[in-house]
Amino acid sequence: MTEPDKTYDPTRHPDLLRWIGERQHDHERWAEQTSYAGVLDFTPASLGIVDDLIREFANSMEELTDQRMTAFIQGAIWYVGEVFRRHRKMVWKYIPDIVSGELEPFFDAAGETSALDHPCVGAPDDPESYLYPLNVLRRILLTQDEVGNPVEETLSSIFDQPFDDDEDDGEELDPTGGWR
Repeated sequence: MTEPDKTYDPTRHPDLLRWIGERQHDHERWAEQTSYAGVLDFTPASLGIVDDLIREFANSMEELTDQRMTAFIQGAIWYVGEVFRRHRKMVWKYIPDIVSGELEPFFDAAGETSALDHPCVGAPDDPESYLYPLNVLRRILLTQDEVGNPVEETLSSIFDQPFDDDEDDGEELDPTGGWR
Protein backbone atom coordinates (compact mmCIF):
# COMPACT_ATOMS: atom_id res chain seq x y z
CA MET A 1 0.00 0.00 0.00
CA THR A 2 1.19 3.45 -0.79
CA GLU A 3 -0.01 6.79 0.42
CA PRO A 4 -1.06 9.23 -2.33
CA ASP A 5 0.68 12.59 -2.48
CA LYS A 6 -1.13 15.90 -2.07
CA THR A 7 -1.54 16.30 -5.84
CA TYR A 8 -3.17 12.89 -6.23
CA ASP A 9 -6.16 12.89 -8.61
CA PRO A 10 -8.37 9.87 -7.79
CA THR A 11 -9.87 9.97 -11.30
CA ARG A 12 -6.50 9.66 -13.10
CA HIS A 13 -4.73 6.74 -11.38
CA PRO A 14 -3.01 4.59 -14.06
CA ASP A 15 -4.52 1.32 -12.73
CA LEU A 16 -7.99 2.87 -12.79
CA LEU A 17 -7.58 4.20 -16.33
CA ARG A 18 -6.21 0.86 -17.53
CA TRP A 19 -9.10 -1.03 -15.93
CA ILE A 20 -11.71 1.32 -17.42
CA GLY A 21 -10.12 0.95 -20.86
CA GLU A 22 -10.12 -2.85 -20.57
CA ARG A 23 -13.76 -2.91 -19.50
CA GLN A 24 -14.82 -0.60 -22.33
CA HIS A 25 -12.94 -2.76 -24.81
CA ASP A 26 -14.45 -6.00 -23.45
CA HIS A 27 -18.01 -4.73 -22.91
CA GLU A 28 -19.55 -5.91 -26.17
CA ARG A 29 -18.19 -9.43 -25.70
CA TRP A 30 -19.30 -9.41 -22.04
CA ALA A 31 -22.83 -8.35 -23.00
CA GLU A 32 -23.06 -10.98 -25.74
CA GLN A 33 -22.05 -13.70 -23.29
CA THR A 34 -24.99 -12.74 -21.09
CA SER A 35 -27.45 -13.17 -23.99
CA TYR A 36 -28.83 -9.69 -23.25
CA ALA A 37 -26.53 -7.69 -25.53
CA GLY A 38 -29.40 -5.82 -27.17
CA VAL A 39 -30.88 -4.52 -23.92
CA LEU A 40 -27.78 -3.82 -21.84
CA ASP A 41 -27.90 -0.19 -22.93
CA PHE A 42 -26.61 1.56 -19.78
CA THR A 43 -30.07 2.80 -18.80
CA PRO A 44 -31.21 2.58 -15.19
CA ALA A 45 -33.91 0.12 -16.32
CA SER A 46 -31.20 -2.28 -17.53
CA LEU A 47 -29.96 -2.67 -13.96
CA GLY A 48 -32.83 -5.15 -13.45
CA ILE A 49 -31.19 -7.47 -15.96
CA VAL A 50 -27.81 -7.24 -14.24
CA ASP A 51 -29.57 -7.82 -10.91
CA ASP A 52 -31.05 -11.08 -12.25
CA LEU A 53 -27.72 -12.14 -13.75
CA ILE A 54 -25.86 -11.61 -10.47
CA ARG A 55 -28.48 -13.55 -8.52
CA GLU A 56 -28.11 -16.43 -11.01
CA PHE A 57 -24.32 -16.29 -10.75
CA ALA A 58 -23.89 -16.16 -6.97
CA ASN A 59 -25.89 -17.21 -3.94
CA SER A 60 -24.09 -15.15 -1.31
CA MET A 61 -22.01 -12.05 -0.77
CA GLU A 62 -19.00 -14.24 0.01
CA GLU A 63 -19.37 -16.23 -3.21
CA LEU A 64 -19.53 -13.02 -5.22
CA THR A 65 -16.45 -11.67 -3.46
CA ASP A 66 -14.57 -14.89 -4.18
CA GLN A 67 -15.49 -14.57 -7.88
CA ARG A 68 -14.77 -10.84 -8.17
CA MET A 69 -11.80 -11.35 -10.50
CA THR A 70 -13.79 -13.31 -13.11
CA ALA A 71 -14.53 -11.63 -16.43
CA PHE A 72 -18.26 -11.76 -15.71
CA ILE A 73 -18.08 -9.99 -12.35
CA GLN A 74 -15.50 -7.47 -13.57
CA GLY A 75 -17.86 -6.64 -16.45
CA ALA A 76 -20.81 -6.34 -14.07
CA ILE A 77 -18.85 -4.05 -11.73
CA TRP A 78 -17.97 -1.77 -14.63
CA TYR A 79 -21.49 -1.84 -16.08
CA VAL A 80 -23.15 -0.90 -12.78
CA GLY A 81 -20.59 1.85 -12.19
CA GLU A 82 -21.14 3.17 -15.70
CA VAL A 83 -24.90 3.39 -15.21
CA PHE A 84 -24.31 5.44 -12.03
CA ARG A 85 -21.65 7.53 -13.77
CA ARG A 86 -23.81 8.31 -16.78
CA HIS A 87 -27.12 8.92 -15.02
CA ARG A 88 -26.05 10.19 -11.58
CA LYS A 89 -23.28 12.43 -12.93
CA MET A 90 -20.59 10.51 -11.08
CA VAL A 91 -16.97 9.80 -12.00
CA TRP A 92 -14.77 6.75 -11.54
CA LYS A 93 -12.34 7.06 -8.63
CA TYR A 94 -9.56 5.10 -7.01
CA ILE A 95 -9.54 6.55 -3.52
CA PRO A 96 -7.36 5.91 -0.48
CA ASP A 97 -8.63 3.65 2.29
CA ILE A 98 -10.97 5.62 4.57
CA VAL A 99 -9.17 4.40 7.70
CA SER A 100 -5.48 4.20 6.77
CA GLY A 101 -5.41 6.90 4.09
CA GLU A 102 -3.33 4.59 1.91
CA LEU A 103 -4.06 3.28 -1.56
CA GLU A 104 -4.78 -0.41 -1.31
CA PRO A 105 -3.82 -2.69 -4.21
CA PHE A 106 -6.22 -2.32 -7.12
CA PHE A 107 -8.35 -5.50 -7.20
CA ASP A 108 -5.71 -7.40 -5.26
CA ALA A 109 -6.45 -10.92 -6.52
CA ALA A 110 -3.65 -12.47 -4.47
CA GLY A 111 -4.32 -10.67 -1.21
CA GLU A 112 -7.15 -10.58 1.23
CA THR A 113 -9.84 -8.13 0.23
CA SER A 114 -12.23 -5.99 2.10
CA ALA A 115 -15.87 -6.00 1.03
CA LEU A 116 -15.10 -2.87 -0.95
CA ASP A 117 -12.25 -3.48 -3.33
CA HIS A 118 -11.73 -0.91 -6.03
CA PRO A 119 -12.73 1.18 -7.94
CA CYS A 120 -15.65 3.35 -6.89
CA VAL A 121 -17.87 6.01 -8.43
CA GLY A 122 -18.74 9.30 -6.81
CA ALA A 123 -19.50 12.96 -7.24
CA PRO A 124 -16.60 14.67 -9.04
CA ASP A 125 -16.20 17.46 -6.52
CA ASP A 126 -17.14 15.62 -3.31
CA PRO A 127 -14.45 13.36 -1.85
CA GLU A 128 -16.97 12.03 0.70
CA SER A 129 -19.42 10.82 -1.96
CA TYR A 130 -18.64 7.37 -3.31
CA LEU A 131 -20.11 3.94 -3.99
CA TYR A 132 -18.19 0.76 -4.67
CA PRO A 133 -19.97 -1.15 -7.47
CA LEU A 134 -18.64 -4.47 -6.13
CA ASN A 135 -20.26 -3.75 -2.79
CA VAL A 136 -23.48 -2.65 -4.49
CA LEU A 137 -23.55 -6.06 -6.22
CA ARG A 138 -22.85 -7.77 -2.90
CA ARG A 139 -25.68 -5.85 -1.18
CA ILE A 140 -28.35 -7.26 -3.49
CA LEU A 141 -27.44 -10.77 -2.31
CA LEU A 142 -27.95 -9.88 1.34
CA THR A 143 -31.22 -11.37 2.65
CA GLN A 144 -31.02 -10.27 6.29
CA ASP A 145 -29.52 -7.33 8.12
CA GLU A 146 -27.24 -7.72 11.15
CA VAL A 147 -30.20 -8.30 13.51
CA GLY A 148 -32.04 -10.77 11.27
CA ASN A 149 -34.57 -8.46 9.64
CA PRO A 150 -35.31 -9.28 6.00
CA VAL A 151 -33.56 -7.11 3.40
CA GLU A 152 -34.71 -6.82 -0.19
CA GLU A 153 -32.41 -4.52 -2.11
CA THR A 154 -32.15 -4.42 -5.87
CA LEU A 155 -29.78 -2.57 -8.15
CA SER A 156 -32.71 -0.37 -9.17
CA SER A 157 -33.58 0.52 -5.56
CA ILE A 158 -29.94 1.35 -4.83
CA PHE A 159 -29.77 3.46 -8.00
CA ASP A 160 -32.92 5.34 -6.99
CA GLN A 161 -31.47 6.24 -3.60
CA PRO A 162 -27.72 5.52 -3.65
CA PHE A 163 -26.96 7.18 -0.33
CA ASP A 164 -30.27 6.49 1.42
CA ASP A 165 -30.36 5.27 4.99
CA ASP A 166 -33.53 3.31 5.72
CA GLU A 167 -32.77 3.40 9.43
CA ASP A 168 -33.66 6.74 10.97
CA ASP A 169 -31.68 6.26 14.15
CA GLY A 170 -29.16 9.05 13.85
CA GLU A 171 -26.35 6.84 12.55
CA GLU A 172 -24.74 7.83 9.29
CA LEU A 173 -24.75 5.17 6.60
CA ASP A 174 -21.30 4.48 5.24
CA PRO A 175 -21.65 4.21 1.43
CA THR A 176 -19.26 1.27 1.56
CA GLY A 177 -22.00 -0.80 3.18
CA GLY A 178 -21.05 -0.65 6.86
CA TRP A 179 -21.69 1.75 9.71
CA ARG A 180 -19.22 4.35 10.80
